[in-house]
Formats: sequence, C-alpha cells, structure tokens
Amino acid sequence: MQTDGTGSVLDGWVDALILTAGDWVARIILAVVIFLVGRYVARLVRSLVVRGMERGKMDVTLRGFLSNILYWTMLTLVGIAVLGTLGIEVLSFVAILGAAGLAVGLAFQGTLSNFASGVMLLLFRPLAVGDAVSVGGSSGVVRDIGLFTLEMDTFDGVRMIVPNSKVYGETITNYSTNPTRRIDLVAGVSYDDDLEVAGDVLRRIVTSDSRILPEPEPTVAVTELADSSVNFTVRVWTTAEDFWQTSWDLTRRIKDDLEAAGCSIPYPQRDLHLFDAGDDGEPGDGPGEGESEEIPGREPTRRSDAA
Repeated sequence: MQTDGTGSVLDGWVDALILTAGDWVARIILAVVIFLVGRYVARLVRSLVVRGMERGKMDVTLRGFLSNILYWTMLTLVGIAVLGTLGIEVLSFVAILGAAGLAVGLAFQGTLSNFASGVMLLLFRPLAVGDAVSVGGSSGVVRDIGLFTLEMDTFDGVRMIVPNSKVYGETITNYSTNPTRRIDLVAGVSYDDDLEVAGDVLRRIVTSDSRILPEPEPTVAVTELADSSVNFTVRVWTTAEDFWQTSWDLTRRIKDDLEAAGCSIPYPQRDLHLFDAGDDGEPGDGPGEGESEEIPGREPTRRSDAA
C-alpha cells in the first residue's frame, strides 16, 4: 500500500511537471513569435517612415536619428510584451526604467538641451551647411549641423564648435537665405560743390555696373547736411554672391569718379581762434589784437602774459 501511495505521488509530480513544462514551452514559443513579428513590424514601420522623410527632404542626420528612435521604442514595447508573456512582472521593470531615465535626464540636463536644440535645428532648418551666418556671437560659414553641436568656420579661417543650445536659443542671422542683398553707401561732397553734378556722377556709377540689379531701383539721394559735407546715400541691390566685391568696387569708383568730376570729398576740420589777453583779462596787444587767428588742428585756448 505504501508503495502504491509513493507511486501516485510521483505520478502526480510527473504530470504536474509535464503540464508546467508544456505551459512554459507554449509561453516560450509564443514569446518568440511575438518578438519576431514585433521586430518585423518595427523594421517595416521604420522603413516606411524613412521613405516618408526622404520624400519630405528631411536632413539625413535627423532622418536616421528619428527612425532609430522609433525602431528602438517599438522594440522596447515588444520586449515588455515578451516579458509579460513569460509571466515576468513588468510593472516594476517599467518603474525602474522610469526612475533611471529621470536620473539620467537630470544628470545630462545640458546635453539634453543641446540635443533638443539640435533636433529643432534639423527639423525647422533656419540654417544649412554652407550658409554664411552669425550665431552665438560669432560669424562664419556652417560646416556641419550635429545633434549636439554646430561646426562653423569663421571668415578668418578658424574652426568653431558651438553648442546647439547657444545657436537655437539666440538670434540667428543668415546671410545666405535670400538670393539678393542691399548695399548702403554714404558719399560726402563739399558744400561748395555742385550737387547736380555729384548726383549725376553717382547715378552713372550705379547704372553702369552690370552686377547691380535694376529692380528694386537704385537710390541716390541727398540725406544729410553734415558738419563738413553734404552726404549722398547710395542704395543698390545685388546678388548675395556679388555683395562684398560690388560694395568694395563701388566705394573705390565713387571716390575716383567724384574727384574726376571736380568734386571734393571733405574731411572734418575745425577753425580755432586764439586771443592775447592783457593783465586785466581784456584782449591786449598781441597777434591779431581782437582779430581771430585760425590755427587748424588745435583746440581753442586763451593765453595770457603770465602764461
């Protein structure tokens, strides 16, 4: 009787083990199926998203980054589903991941700020590689836009690496976005010169240069009666590529052509008057005696005999 009882217990254990093993085998097979199907779906979704971003002409760096983020997020969800299928408690696992993510976020707050700014730069494209820009207090040509930093070469050939948070968080001046730019120049002539002659010379200069666009129409006008000159303002439009060379050439031609036409370009002068003072402080016998003496280049002074 005792042997029969022991056999029954063993048979029960075997049956329970078989049921448990069968249950685990079924769970493992189901988990494998979920993982394989989930990975296939994640790859398919990533491929479709990449194609959509390619049609939208999104930046290559941002395209690869966002597609990978989407892929690994979907794989994480698949992994959680697999763990649940195997009977593993996932709530505590998710809580641990959340706490770890919060700690990492606080530790890398500055880095995440640069990352977020990099995503915004790549998404909205306020600047592109090859653009001449002024950002973060520096000016130069953009060489690379990364997820964390922006690389640019200054106009004097120095490579600068600027954190993306400094770029996106401040004003961005892009000199390459618009195809045309305006040149503003000021030309001064003497009060004794003929303004009609000077104006004709300036208008002839701007109309004879093929790099200057006819529209918007160039402007040549008297804009200021300055201390020592009558100032003309010359405003013309040219392509962004020709901006600097055209500006330099116009500056040189304005000087040469105005002088050739008999106009003078004055420079600041000051007429100073010196008086000799007697013992009583009144003008005495000295150079000019009450008359002004002009001495360029010196400040007005009074001199006395004591001096």
